Amino acid sequence: MNFALYRDLLAVGPIRRLLLVGMIARIPHAAGGVMLTLHIVLTLGQGYAAAGAAAAVMTIGIAVGAPWRGRRVDTVGLRRALVPSVISETVIWSIVPHVSYELLLPLVFVGGLLTLPIFSVVRQSLGVLATGEQRRTAFALDAITTEFVFMIGPAAGAIVATAGFSVLGLTVIGAATSVSGLFLMWFNPPTRSAVPEAGFEPGRQAGPLEGTQVAIVAAAPAHLREVAAGPAPLAASAGERRERRSGLRHRVLHSFSWFTAAVAAVFAVAAGAGMILSGTDVGIVAALEGGSHQAEIGLVFLFWCGASVVGGILYGAMHRPIPPLLLLLGMSALTIPMAFAADTWTLSLLSLLPGLLCAPVLSAASEKVAELVDERRRGEAMGWYGSALTGGIALGAPLAGLFIDVVSPPAGFVAVGVAGVALCLAGLMLQHRRRRRLATIV
Repeated sequence: MNFALYRDLLAVGPIRRLLLVGMIARIPHAAGGVMLTLHIVLTLGQGYAAAGAAAAVMTIGIAVGAPWRGRRVDTVGLRRALVPSVISETVIWSIVPHVSYELLLPLVFVGGLLTLPIFSVVRQSLGVLATGEQRRTAFALDAITTEFVFMIGPAAGAIVATAGFSVLGLTVIGAATSVSGLFLMWFNPPTRSAVPEAGFEPGRQAGPLEGTQVAIVAAAPAHLREVAAGPAPLAASAGERRERRSGLRHRVLHSFSWFTAAVAAVFAVAAGAGMILSGTDVGIVAALEGGSHQAEIGLVFLFWCGASVVGGILYGAMHRPIPPLLLLLGMSALTIPMAFAADTWTLSLLSLLPGLLCAPVLSAASEKVAELVDERRRGEAMGWYGSALTGGIALGAPLAGLFIDVVSPPAGFVAVGVAGVALCLAGLMLQHRRRRRLATIV
């Protein structure tokens, strides 16, 4: 391990500013979820089921909007891509606290759809600013700062909402996010290298039918060329329709040419990590609430998140990367023993083991996306990566909750842990089969 990598990395001004801005800009996001939940329960008088439904609607909006927001960064640049988010964050979150629950749902969906893409922008820019071993350290630092954000944000949101200031708090969150977006636009971190990556050829690429038709006509006998040039509206119309369909299919395939099997595996890891994190989150709350130890929830989260910070620091100092799938397999398997905790202290200690792998999983997956996807499409890819992570988070909580309700609170840890292990084993089997197939071809 080389801890001097952190010193060298933080000596680079743009990277240091990007990490700081990213950390500050994420705090309102982290506080917003808890504050929205408590606003619905305490201020609007709805139940936790209604609050969960609103969170799910917002999550869907974020998952749908992330790839589109990332593609806008790729196509029009960071500053123009952030304008809708800067406007919508202030407008929507100034209205949300003053409407009924029925009107709140479509508003939070739009808010999620147009949310400031701070997570994907920071990852995309780090992939440009950092290279080689520095890239691993940069993504590890990003994961570490995210852990600090989720230590600060939810606690701050809960304090403000339980004090009766959820209306003011949600408005401030929207304004603060917009200010963060403006600062990001002013700072304008690079999302592409000054020199295009290898393999990039500027200019329009020919479609699959372009050139082919010209060659066929040129090679045909003279009398056939005359027939081809003559009026044949029905045949031409059918040919044009086929060409349009073929061209559309080519454009769709070309737009997702970056989505390879390796990238799909990384997205599966992101979804699995999100599932484990949200399921463990619910499991911790349920385990302590069932034993009437709600006041000690923060202690377990301190151990869990603190271990993640330590794990991120160690991983960022490593010379060699570890495959994200193996890291997720370890985190999933080590989550299962949390079901055997007898009290708060044993639960805290057992949370250290999966916690150590949390930040490494996320930083390794981000590093892999930056390695696999060309800069021209990396914003969109990071958006889909965020959607996969968000989808996993949306799946993990209800999966753990189902087993908690039907069996017992400890069953929540077992459910998400076993699901994560199964996902990783399936991924490893598919990778093994793919390697054998490629070896056979060669």
